This record gives sequence, C-alpha cells and structure tokens, in this order.
Amino acid sequence: MEELTANEEQIMRIFWKLERAIVRDILDQLPEPKPPYTTLASSVKVLEKKGYLGHKSYGKTNEYFTLIAESDYRKKSFNSLVKNFFNGSVENVLTFLVKEKKVTEKDLEELQKMIDGYENDKK
Repeated sequence: MEELTANEEQIMRIFWKLERAIVRDILDQLPEPKPPYTTLASSVKVLEKKGYLGHKSYGKTNEYFTLIAESDYRKKSFNSLVKNFFNGSVENVLTFLVKEKKVTEKDLEELQKMIDGYENDKK
C-alpha cells in the first residue's frame, strides 16, 4: 500500500464516507478554496494508479469506488507512525500522549478496562 499525500488522504476520506462518487461529488465535499476540477480529476487518477480506487464507466463519466478500506489504511498508517516516530514502541506513544496532555483521566480508565478485559480473555 503506497503512502498518500495529505491532499490524497483528504480525497480518500471523502471517498470512504461516500463509498462511490464521481469527481464532481468529491469537489462538492471539499472545503474552500476548492481545487480546479481538472486538478482533482488528476488526483483521483493517481489514487486509482496507487490502487486505492477503482472505477466503472457510464459513457464519458467514471464513477469511482474504494478498493482499500479506511480501517486497513488507518492500521498501516498508525503502525508506520509508531515505527518511524516512536521507535516501534506503544509505550513511547502513550508517554508522548500523556506528556502532551492528549489523554484524559477518563481515557486512562477506559484503557485500563480494555487491558483488564484483554487479560481476562487470555485466561
């Protein structure tokens, strides 16, 4: 699975929400300032080349659909982030989140419940 640029990720998030769309549908969902139609169409073609989208033709109109699930992309991206920025350590990720105050007390309690549940399932 090839890496996506920030622009490509933005487009894919719309496709994952809509599931099937023509370029005009994607353009309508993008925030201002919107790119030119031809620029967006080129980005969609690149996403197709990268294997993220497929299409079905209806005359001169192509309807695009996702080939890669958002959950699969999220998993790959997160694993890459952990590997590249946190030396492959989930502990380093959690430490970072706590230090940056991105984790609340409630989040920690929920995490502990998940860990406890996981440990109980293993028994």
